Amino acid sequence: MNERRTVRVSKYLSKHLRHQPERIGLTLDEGGWVGIDTLIAAATAHGFPFTRAELDHVVEANDKRRFAVEGDRIRASQGHTVEVDLGLPPTTPPQYLYHGTVAAYLGAIRAEGLRAMNRHDVHLSPDRDTATRVGARRGRPVVLSVDAGAMHRDGHVFRVSANGVWLTESVPPEYLRFPESR
Repeated sequence: MNERRTVRVSKYLSKHLRHQPERIGLTLDEGGWVGIDTLIAAATAHGFPFTRAELDHVVEANDKRRFAVEGDRIRASQGHTVEVDLGLPPTTPPQYLYHGTVAAYLGAIRAEGLRAMNRHDVHLSPDRDTATRVGARRGRPVVLSVDAGAMHRDGHVFRVSANGVWLTESVPPEYLRFPESR
């Protein structure tokens, strides 16, 4: 499977397992799971056929581990805009987590903190390198430090997805550390 095909299948899976399952006639269960055979049949019926081998390759090759397979089911690991309960237990975070963004959003973030927007949770990275890659998707990255330890002590709940992305409802501005201006 070539890289271009891998990316196309991955984007298709993200779109339909995170955001628009109904567009191809899928119904995710409460945990976001759908049968792999059901997914492949729906994709084929809607003009985007792929094989089980291609799906397995995308799941295994994805460096961000966006998808989880359990038996004959698949789901997106996080990032849903449709209502799902990933069943992730509250977890004590490390002292600091990181969020990658771009300078254009810093004014709003300083005023309002980090909000989930159209997702269920704010996504935080366990290290600066990952946050830098996340921020770079939208331009020149800016990495914010999140005092997750203080948030946790103050009652904020954290969960960690199967692929290591930390999730929390929001991050108020007082828990954020912004890089020095240049």
